[in-house]
Amino acid sequence: MIKELLSVFTKNSLMDRAYQQSFEMLDMTQEMFLKSKNILRESDTNEPDLSINDQDSAVNRFQRNVRKDVFNHLTMSGTDELASGLVLVSIVIDLERIGDHTKNIADLAATFEKRLQAGIFEERLVKIENAVKEKFERVIKCFKDSDVEDGLEILGDYKWINAECEEIVVELIKDKELGFDSGTAVALSAYLRELKRINSHLKNVATSVVNPFHRIGFKVKKKHLPE
Repeated sequence: MIKELLSVFTKNSLMDRAYQQSFEMLDMTQEMFLKSKNILRESDTNEPDLSINDQDSAVNRFQRNVRKDVFNHLTMSGTDELASGLVLVSIVIDLERIGDHTKNIADLAATFEKRLQAGIFEERLVKIENAVKEKFERVIKCFKDSDVEDGLEILGDYKWINAECEEIVVELIKDKELGFDSGTAVALSAYLRELKRINSHLKNVATSVVNPFHRIGFKVKKKHLPE
């Protein structure tokens, strides 16, 4: 879908500017994720990083700008590029939500006030964190290159993340003999849910590369794949 979207953009048009801003949003949310994860998981003081709040505000501003540029472009050019505009607006909504979830992680770190350690779940949590970090990198490249083949691989490679996050949360709820104090159990559950949501929004961005607008965020159907 992204290749079709790109083909109708005129350089320096409002739509092209909106598309370029979506790149900036992706890069910024990735940086926010890495910062917030490091504060929660690697810092003993968990002092807030005010730049995360500034970046969250910038991501929100980018989303408004993109929606405004798309609307103004379509108002002037008619409905020929309506599908492209809808795709772009859908993508930036997901990017804004990623920004919200990364800020939630930073807020969690400020509340928890110490390094979050996952105990018996540490190895599994590190695997999830590394996978989300890697998926971020791959989705950014895939989106910028409009690489359908890589988009399909991404959708297959990270299916397990959400199920693994939920499985650990269920274990935390059901098993009272895991050795966690209540604060750590709650913080770990909240963190896993944020990782799960970030992963889901990254999936939506990846599906925009391979799916038509009405199937963004959903399973890829063979009939929608390029020949």
